[in-house]
Amino acid sequence: MKSKKSLKKNQSPKVLVNPSKAILNRINILFFVIFALFLVLIGRLYHMQIANKAFYDKKLISTGSMATVTEGAPRGQIYDANGNVFVGNKAVQTITFTRTNKMTADAMRQVATKLVSLIPDAVNPKELTERDKKDFFLADPDNLAKIQGQLSNKDKIDRKTGEKLDEGKLYAKYISKVTASDIDFDQNTLIAATLYKKMNATSNFATTIIASGNFTATQQAEIAENERAYKGISVGTTWEREYHDPTFASVVGTVTSEQIGIPAEDLSAYLKKGYSRNDRVGTSYLEKGYEEALHGTSGVKQIIVGKSGDVKKTNTLVKEVPGDNLKLTIDSKFQQGVQDILKKNFAALQGEGYGALSKGAYAVVMNPSSGAIYALGGIAHDKTTGSITDDALGAIQNAFTPGSVVKMATITAGWQNNVLSGNQVLTDQPIAIAGSPVKQSWFTNGGALPISAVQALEYSSNTYMIQTALDIMGQPYHPQMTIYTDKLDDSFKKLRAAYGEYGLGVATGLDIPGATPGYLGQNADAGNYLDESFGQYDTYTPLQLAQYAATIANNGKRVAPRLVAGIYSNTGDGTLGKLKETIPSKTLNTIDTSQENINLLQQGMFQVTHGGSMATGKDVMNGANVSINAKTGTSETYTLDASGNQIYTSVNNVVAYAPSDNPQIAIGVMIPDTLIKAGGVTTHANQDITRDIVNLYNSMYGFK
Repeated sequence: MKSKKSLKKNQSPKVLVNPSKAILNRINILFFVIFALFLVLIGRLYHMQIANKAFYDKKLISTGSMATVTEGAPRGQIYDANGNVFVGNKAVQTITFTRTNKMTADAMRQVATKLVSLIPDAVNPKELTERDKKDFFLADPDNLAKIQGQLSNKDKIDRKTGEKLDEGKLYAKYISKVTASDIDFDQNTLIAATLYKKMNATSNFATTIIASGNFTATQQAEIAENERAYKGISVGTTWEREYHDPTFASVVGTVTSEQIGIPAEDLSAYLKKGYSRNDRVGTSYLEKGYEEALHGTSGVKQIIVGKSGDVKKTNTLVKEVPGDNLKLTIDSKFQQGVQDILKKNFAALQGEGYGALSKGAYAVVMNPSSGAIYALGGIAHDKTTGSITDDALGAIQNAFTPGSVVKMATITAGWQNNVLSGNQVLTDQPIAIAGSPVKQSWFTNGGALPISAVQALEYSSNTYMIQTALDIMGQPYHPQMTIYTDKLDDSFKKLRAAYGEYGLGVATGLDIPGATPGYLGQNADAGNYLDESFGQYDTYTPLQLAQYAATIANNGKRVAPRLVAGIYSNTGDGTLGKLKETIPSKTLNTIDTSQENINLLQQGMFQVTHGGSMATGKDVMNGANVSINAKTGTSETYTLDASGNQIYTSVNNVVAYAPSDNPQIAIGVMIPDTLIKAGGVTTHANQDITRDIVNLYNSMYGFK
């Protein structure tokens, strides 16, 4: 018999656990956890039913439904440089509709019908579509029942699935059954249908403007005293933009209505910024360029609804904050003065027989060093009716051939491409290219005259510029030469690159959208290339000419033009408010040439207005109160007369700055399509306008 194995030293014997006892321990732990959870639950019930009974009683009244409503804030105002209101907000009376989640189509139809007799002239039914009319027709339960009766049981079944059609598909069939005679509405019904359309488009618990106008006290009292009859309807106010300076209104731009809200093309971008779909936003120019500053912060309200669908409580989650105000760089009095100068000189131009076919006159005035725009002047002339209208927007959008004003940029291209050196002398001589008409300067009469770069500006020599352009191509001029075009595209790019440094043919950097960069011709032949060198091909805007002049005045630094000086807080009391942000000047580039060369351009522009008998811009100084540097330009164009005949005309331009030795303003002037008299005589109204603007600025502010 084997003996049992003995335990090792210090080894404890195994203790067997009773399985029943282990299970009991686990059950006890489970009961303890359950007991603890019951204690938590009892505590929570105590908190809800005893300690905070009143609060949760209110909660129990509701069905748990609530809605969040966003309400737009008043838009910021726009002030001129002196703090005078340029663009404000005008209060407008409105009829508003607030929709609850219990409001039926028929109820809205009845309210709309009752409103017709009260506000018949406040709604335009022209916006109704055929579908809108059918929706209104079916909002009447009797009409709906009649149409439903026209559908058989088979019509209500989905042929593919055999299932009953859902309400959306059924309604589409109802719409198809409504006939033209059913929606042959009279005027009052059309108005009611229009009101219904706006009401039906309103989201639950949201408020929509369904009509606006100058409502009488009687109309307002009728709505207030008959709340049940006009359920959801109330009288309120909204705002509309009010323009205190109509000469500048086109540059301000437009703002959408609450009904339109955010345009579809901008919706995604604005929603990412926290906007609501029905927010009013700027759609163009100043209003769009400074939208985020002007818009402000929308108010947000929480609507709590009871079991019956009535509103029990409204909580303000976010208080609306009006949009910020803008202060412009433009003084409204100076702006008006520039407009008056344009009108006066254009009237004189017409009286002299130059203006019958002209499109108008434009002028831009800006600070050369800061880029601040002091005036955007423009008048449009209807050559058919002869009417004159304000067209400030044309100063940044209309492009015309610049003529000889580009010659400082052409000389710059010569320096940059190492074909001119400083004040280099070339021979002004007739240019005879094989197979082309001879081009010659007006002052040589077919002869030859050695002139420097400065003199080429003073006399406005086309042949100096043509020879420079040929040298850039690597083909120095000689009589009856043939131009080879293998380097034409590259030469065009070089010439335009120099122009672009001055802001010609490129974006100016204006602080609002909508300015055009002019037009660069696409027919790159040798003739157009040579014409380009003296301003007879590409087209530019008056704003671009002003920036060009400003760049020369600013010693070669091109500064972005801007219309806004600063952003200010909106106190809501109609005043400008406190400065929040100054809009800084922005240098875009510096001309790629030496200061000595820039000095030569400045000297040439001085000689244009102060030189000898052959100086081309001496009329600028006729009656001027201070010294003005300028370059004139007359480009040959053509337009059509009333009979459709092609008439050769000219565009008369000026780029200028003043005073000559301490530039404080730069000016670009363009007068398109003026008639040319016998002997090639053209108007000097462009020079008169330039002088008058300089004198006006000096009289209002004084040059420092």
